[in-house]
Amino acid sequence: MMKNHEKNPLLLLEKIKTGLRVTPEEALDLYSWDLPDLARAGDDRRRLCFPAEDVGFIIDRIINFTNVCEAECRFCAFHARADQIEPFSLSLDDILKRVEELRLIGGSQVMLQGGLNPDYTFDMYIDMVKTVKKAFPDIFIHSFSPAELFHMARKSDLSLDTVVASLKEAGLDSVPGASDLLVERIRKIACAHKISVADWLTVIKTLARHDMKSSATMTYGMGETQKEQIDHLKVIRDVQDETGIIRAFIPWSFSPFRTGMDHITPATGIDYLKIVAIGRIFLDNVTHIQAGWLTEGLKMAQLALAMGANDMGGILMEETVVKATGITTRTNQEELIVLIRNACKTPVLRDSAYNVVRRFQ
Repeated sequence: MMKNHEKNPLLLLEKIKTGLRVTPEEALDLYSWDLPDLARAGDDRRRLCFPAEDVGFIIDRIINFTNVCEAECRFCAFHARADQIEPFSLSLDDILKRVEELRLIGGSQVMLQGGLNPDYTFDMYIDMVKTVKKAFPDIFIHSFSPAELFHMARKSDLSLDTVVASLKEAGLDSVPGASDLLVERIRKIACAHKISVADWLTVIKTLARHDMKSSATMTYGMGETQKEQIDHLKVIRDVQDETGIIRAFIPWSFSPFRTGMDHITPATGIDYLKIVAIGRIFLDNVTHIQAGWLTEGLKMAQLALAMGANDMGGILMEETVVKATGITTRTNQEELIVLIRNACKTPVLRDSAYNVVRRFQ
């Protein structure tokens, strides 16, 4: 059945099929599995936590309101000092215009993201959220990031609890759990001025105290080992056990082009598909795994639906951070519907809480 396994794959496969928790050591062994076998195991695990053959997507928009960021992550080509894009900051009118364009095409979710701008006050963030929510009360504001929230608290000399409570009162609905890679060795190389793993966990636990949902990402291919990839997943699984607020896991491959880490060999499509399946198998407490069409391309995202992924994320009417690395993949509702159908799945338009809004038979 399977080849070249040092350990007994049948015992591990039985654990996967019956829903038993996989250990980090067992997850590490999954990298040696043949891809078709790993795909079947990932999809078996998906059926246990998500039996439907639905694949969701949402019409949303990322609005990067500034690219002035003091974190200056080496893996980022978008911040002003990366010399790819001139520094900018959008006005509230600019932001409202973009949200209006989203609403006109039937969009329901906006992601306001801006990095760690040293000149932004906390009142500016509060005003931004209040203004958008007042003008568009039906738009779900899924915005900022753990690093941005930590930055707001530090710059304003406020507690994280105060920051989260104030943003929620202003109209913030949930926070993307942008995780990069939750391994300190890699963070010291790639994003030394950003929050630590412990800080990220503190933010997630703070969000949980205020009954706010989040997600978790994984930017892999930055020189980490396979064990470190599992370490990242273990951080996510443990905090999800504690809080239950992570709605989705979204793996992204790192694109080294135009960054300060362009000496790194890019991850392959096989690497991506393995991460999707292993993430699905190991993260037994996360219901939704997103296929990353933006960074991996539409065909690779379609293959991910056979590896355990069950969501295509957002249409992303506007995206500039990944685009800064030279990746220009775009899509639309009609294209995603066809892609999902061709994967023998049922496409569904969903809301931000992953409730089905419309099913396309």
